[in-house]
Amino acid sequence: MSQPAKSSSVVDTYRALHPKSAALAARAQKVIPGGITHDGRHLSPFPVYIDRALGSHKWDVDGHEYIDYWMGHGALFLGHCHPAVVKAIQEQAPRGTHLGASHELEVRWAELVCKLIPSAEMVRFTMSGTEATHLAMRIARAYTGRPKVVKFHGHFHGWHDGVVAAVNPPFDVPMSSGVPSPVLDQLLLCPPNDIKAVEGLLERGDVAAVILEPAGGQSGTTPTIPGYLQELRALTERNQVVLIFDEVITGFRYSPGGAQQYFGVTPDMTTLAKIVAGGLPGAAVVGKKSLMAMMAHRGDKTWDRSERVAQNGTFNSNPVCAAAAVATLELVADGGLHARANKACDELRTGLSDLMKRGGVPGTCFGESSIFHVSFEGRPGLAGFDRPRRGDLYQLLRCALLNNGVDCASQHGWISAVHSDEDIVRSLKSYEKAFADMAADGAFQGM
Repeated sequence: MSQPAKSSSVVDTYRALHPKSAALAARAQKVIPGGITHDGRHLSPFPVYIDRALGSHKWDVDGHEYIDYWMGHGALFLGHCHPAVVKAIQEQAPRGTHLGASHELEVRWAELVCKLIPSAEMVRFTMSGTEATHLAMRIARAYTGRPKVVKFHGHFHGWHDGVVAAVNPPFDVPMSSGVPSPVLDQLLLCPPNDIKAVEGLLERGDVAAVILEPAGGQSGTTPTIPGYLQELRALTERNQVVLIFDEVITGFRYSPGGAQQYFGVTPDMTTLAKIVAGGLPGAAVVGKKSLMAMMAHRGDKTWDRSERVAQNGTFNSNPVCAAAAVATLELVADGGLHARANKACDELRTGLSDLMKRGGVPGTCFGESSIFHVSFEGRPGLAGFDRPRRGDLYQLLRCALLNNGVDCASQHGWISAVHSDEDIVRSLKSYEKAFADMAADGAFQGM
């Protein structure tokens, strides 16, 4: 990845404003590979270190306050430290943080998920979205007896070996090294929004499942076109192929029932994380009883040992996480908070598109529900959108935003139900100043 120019005034300002973060980054480099614990937190010249957070704001170790659009990588729909979630955690912690047994909270959690998510007839908990997609694919393969899974270009389903193909352009290069080719060969790769291409792959007869982000790859960066999900649902049903919606991002965000309720299409299985656990570590696979029953013990020695889908996990349905999850799902169940968040995001998207146009900044802002995307390449479907992105520009944008009181994942942002009108107004001013600072550095020349 290209790095911002050393002479950049944006980077110089960033360094001057964040000496304590720089010192922590230097310490981290000695004990943590690359100095970071999540690839998405990579930032040149060094990442910002956060000390505390509340509501829609957070504060770094140098004392700077930010309006936050990371929102826990999209997990904090209720914002940081929502009182109901904090109370639930505080009440459960002294009763036990790891019971090593079944408990009532996990039953209540599963009941809420089944009530809200249309495809959820039964639930199995995991600890992360990556684990959830891994398990869902395993269930689909066991249920159908077929080995292949159709995956779409640009869609992200976690970091396990089975899904790291075709995440970012160029799509013929896996997201990670160290993955055996025979594992990647179990994926059949397909361009998004092309129903004929999927139909051709299903004609092979060896496809267990089709997995996709229903709103579009990588939080809707390439949105799903109208009618496509309905066509995909009909096609998979005709071919008796399991349809898996990866709703790690969209679950409980697009609506109380996720993207499947929002678009009116019910898959066979769904993977959930982030909001499903109230912003704490937790995830789930949900689906039809016939599929989920592949995991149940039957008391039959052959079935239980060699035909059943096995899954363990030391921290599955951890009681503290379950408490946070129950508190969160009870609050989001009626959809009122979604209307608030969506309205705020509409205002931010419109404002960002307008100021980019007025300021001569290449690209635009787009998105859906409570998610926004700032794209220097323009909207999906335009020439050049699918080329490798200028990573140096997005890194520089994040530094410029941090210099001006906003923390956002450069390309994507997630609105919570507690972002205020004042937050939106201030954020637009911060973006305007950040774009101007980048332009002064010559960042957009030649685009």
